[in-house]
Formats: sequence, C-alpha cells, structure tokens
Amino acid sequence: MHADLAPLRIAVILPCYNEAAAIAGTVASFRAALPQAMVYVFDNNSSDGTAEVAAAAGAIVRTERMQGKGHVVRRMFADVDADIYVMADGDATYDASAAPRMVQMLVDDRLDMVVGARQSEVEEAYRRGHRLGNRLFTGMLARLFGRSFSDIFSGYRVFSRRFVKSFPVLSEGFEIETEISVHALELRMPVAELVTAYGARPEGSVSKLSTYRDGWRILKTIATLFRIERPVLFFGAIGIALAALAVLLAIPLAITYAQTGLVPRMPTAILSTGLMILAFLNGFCGLILDTVVRGRREVRRLAYLSFPAPGA
Repeated sequence: MHADLAPLRIAVILPCYNEAAAIAGTVASFRAALPQAMVYVFDNNSSDGTAEVAAAAGAIVRTERMQGKGHVVRRMFADVDADIYVMADGDATYDASAAPRMVQMLVDDRLDMVVGARQSEVEEAYRRGHRLGNRLFTGMLARLFGRSFSDIFSGYRVFSRRFVKSFPVLSEGFEIETEISVHALELRMPVAELVTAYGARPEGSVSKLSTYRDGWRILKTIATLFRIERPVLFFGAIGIALAALAVLLAIPLAITYAQTGLVPRMPTAILSTGLMILAFLNGFCGLILDTVVRGRREVRRLAYLSFPAPGA
C-alpha cells in the first residue's frame, strides 16, 4: 500500500554552473514527473545565462557566490524548507521519470536517502576513467567504513528532511557526494538504491568534473573522513607500522647484546626507542579521539532524531 504523497512538501533542488543548454529541459522534466514539487535552481556564478533560462522554465532561482558544488549543496540544504528533497544535476543526464518511484520508496520504507544508481548504455554518458574511479573509490569506502553503495558519486538522490537538516556540509567541491555517503553510513541511517537510467549530456553542455584534480580531492576527502570517523583504525595502523619498524631495527641490536653484552650502535637504539614511543602515542591518540568522535556522533544522532521520519 503506497503512502499518500499529497500532504508532503517536495522540493527538487538542482545545483547548476553554466548549464544553459540543459537546464530548461531538466526543469521541465522534473516538473512533469513531480507536478506537486517546487523546483529550485541554485546558480553558481554561471556566465551563460543559466539563471535566466531556469527562471523562464518555471524554476525558483537562487544564487550561491562561493564556487564549488559543496558550497551550493550547503546553501540548498540550509535555505530550502521541505519534507522531501530530490537532488539532481542540471545537465539533463538523470532520468526525472524515476523521481516518483524514489520518493515513494523513501516514504513507504521510512528511509532517509535513496540513491539513484546510474546505469548507462551510452558510452559518452559515462567516461571509462570515471567508471574505473567510481569502482575503486566505492571499494575503498566499503573497506574503510564496512559498507557502501554501488554508486557513491551519483548526484541523483532523494533525502528526508531529517537527513538534510542534520547534515553539516563541510565539503567545497565534487567530493560532496562522498561526504553525504559517509554521513549516512556513520549514523547508520536507513538507505536504499534504485537503478536509474543515465544519459549523455545534450549538445552544448560540458562536464565540469576534472578527472585527476577532483579525483585527488575525493581521495583526500575519504582519507580525512577515515581519520576523523575511525581514529582508532587510522592512528592504530600508523602505530603498528611504527612499532613494527622499531622491532625490526631492534632485533640485530638485541642479538648483538645477547652475544656480547654491548650495544655498539647507539643511534639505532635511540631511533628504535623513539619509534616505539611514537607508536604508543599514536595508539593513545586513537583511543582518546575515538571517545571524542563517539560524543560528536551522539550529538549528530540526537539532531537527526529531532525530526520525524518521512511520512510520519
């Protein structure tokens, strides 16, 4: 039995930067798929008239001056008030007709996020380098955080109000999808995926994603989130590596001392001792920071629980 969506306020939020060639079609497709929804376009310093085209297409246009998708998402989540948020890109690559199913899934199953996992049969829609990078980073996230999604970089997502209003957006650029995924995993939110079609950009629309620069930023974001959210594992791994190195350096010294009663290589002995001290310091840092992280996680969880479940 499907829940009634009529009483729910649904907002479609579209971050845009120089998408004049595609934004009108994107707005029209989401207005047709979700006629009860308010469609917002957040323009990020476009120079091709994106804002004007979006307004003419019937969208509510807002502006974010700080450059970067993370800044735009932070502004969207802060300014838009709704019960359900449908986020997509303004480049007409995502299948708007899947939005009602994603929204219905979110409400029926009382979820906090539904990810539109991209599936494309058009080679131009999804470059090989991006496919490989997606698989590598998705696998890395699963290993570091225990579980993951099949498409962590999808920009097509449906959120509950309690997800949006409890999410402290810290990212600046395209690494925002990684931060969103880790936030859901760390708070153990009920989430799901729905396979959706992914198409090529229309003529005149160009991808703003830099494979190497943004890939490096995403890698740094994963490492930073791992350090922040899993300090025992992060600092423990460093401590174990330092301790192992200290033991390796100390073994020849111990053998020589057992045979002669002398320690002829005093600098090596001092180095080994220093490395072992650093190893213990890293271990204790991890334990102390784990307590801090637990407190932060509890505060975020309480902020999350202050909002009702979707459709409640």
